[in-house]
Amino acid sequence: MTVQVDENWWKDLFDEVYLITDARSVCDDELTCREVDFLENSLLQDKSAPVLDMCGGQGRHSLELSRRGFENVTVLDYSEYLIEIGRRRAEEEGLATEFVRCDARDTDLPGESFKFIIVMGSSFGYFENEGENSQILNESFRLLLPEGSLLLDLANKEYVLKNFTPTSEHRVNDDITVRRERTLGDDVIFSREIVTSAKYNCIRDQTYLTRLYSPEKISELCLLYTSDAADEEDSV
Repeated sequence: MTVQVDENWWKDLFDEVYLITDARSVCDDELTCREVDFLENSLLQDKSAPVLDMCGGQGRHSLELSRRGFENVTVLDYSEYLIEIGRRRAEEEGLATEFVRCDARDTDLPGESFKFIIVMGSSFGYFENEGENSQILNESFRLLLPEGSLLLDLANKEYVLKNFTPTSEHRVNDDITVRRERTLGDDVIFSREIVTSAKYNCIRDQTYLTRLYSPEKISELCLLYTSDAADEEDSV
């Protein structure tokens, strides 16, 4: 079965409707704090080191890091709507979190600028063409300082396939209902999201995708780019 997906779906999906449909995760402060606890315990030991939250949306993780005393935190995302929400919240709370709007495949940021790069919330793997996902990895390693670390928060492929459900539906509030119809492709899940409002009828009907990675596959991709970087260093 062929599923048609606009290759630029990610440019429009992350707006005010997204914050409603995905509120159970992206607007859950308790969940955010648990995830930042994990980041602190597993990776982010130096609060003065520069951190890049790539594809970080409204910066829920970065804002919490700044609240905890991290001094140099930058959020990068394409969604102007989410970036502006994050900027306003940082200003309201007196936080120094920086926000940058650009494409993660080509950020135009200076190389070797960050000690840590995090990609949270399964925000990696939005492109059906694997080469475009690889561009994000390539850009990440370009931005990392020597001995820097990249953390990818990915869906567990084995778990997702074992628990795959073709359809799901949940009611967000008295007005909004979200229905998702899923189709399995070749290591890809295509999801049609239909958002209906009791007041305004259908307010979203859009299909998007998420690529699934086994630990072996994502390790292989990362190793490819770290090896390429080492070869370039040796040739200088």
